[in-house]
Amino acid sequence: MTSAIVFAYHDVGVRCLSVLLAHRIQVPLVITHEDNPDENIWFDSVSQLAQRHDIPSLTAPDPHAPEVVARIRELQPDFIFSFYYRAMLKPELLRLARHGAYNMHGSLLPKYRGRVPVNWAIIHGERETGATLHEMVEKPDAGRIVDQQAVPILPNDLAVDVFRKVTLAAEIALDRCLPGLVAGNAALTPQDLSRGGYFGARRPEDGRIHWNKDAWTIHNLVRAVAPPYPGAFTTVGSRRLRILRTLYTEQTDCTPGAPELCATDRGLELRCADGRKLKLLEADIDGQRLTPENFALLLGSSAILLTP
Repeated sequence: MTSAIVFAYHDVGVRCLSVLLAHRIQVPLVITHEDNPDENIWFDSVSQLAQRHDIPSLTAPDPHAPEVVARIRELQPDFIFSFYYRAMLKPELLRLARHGAYNMHGSLLPKYRGRVPVNWAIIHGERETGATLHEMVEKPDAGRIVDQQAVPILPNDLAVDVFRKVTLAAEIALDRCLPGLVAGNAALTPQDLSRGGYFGARRPEDGRIHWNKDAWTIHNLVRAVAPPYPGAFTTVGSRRLRILRTLYTEQTDCTPGAPELCATDRGLELRCADGRKLKLLEADIDGQRLTPENFALLLGSSAILLTP
């Protein structure tokens, strides 16, 4: 029976581990992360899935600790898989898999190598992304591609919407290519890294809105970091205003002007520097929900100027 050690976390980890089990891959060990109490845990638990299937699991702060490496070496796995595991696996660990080590990445490689690829794709206004199973090598997200599955990004999709699509894409791609990997006849395609780029992690502060940008750029930032992520924000005086969800529509009557937030009979609106308007669907100020009814009470006017 084919065996695999699985490093996994998050929804992609749960769904891809489920695919391995559905294909009757023997999983003698799952290595995952301990949930961070300071993090919004909005996703499924790999640990709970492993427990349901009586699979031994551990949360190792360092996957390369001698005792972890020794345990994997003793198990002599055919494969090592990484499914949204948050640490890079070094070559000394990857070499312990007799038939290869593979990672599921949340983009259409070679585009958006690196961290939080779904969020970066939305920030850049992409209309498509997906999931890629690729061979793990020393350089991150640079190994040969086994399979990919594309999904659309619609203009008003939030990051969580796209992430759910990417999770399904990962499941489809792995389910499709796994028989070939096990049989040893999967066709692997080298990446042309010049056709993509590497992106780093994002911090909550990166959600600050710069109002000199056009409406499409602002809308993309808002939806890329919308809850369950920390949210896009600006400051009004000394107060923190979070812009949590906007609606983008095509417009033909655009007159550039000063960015402005206002309450109208149509609801809350953002007028951006390029003259386009975004419908503001959800916002809060200092943690209190902002509505057309309490706008003037909370902000002292029916319209406020937004400074870059």
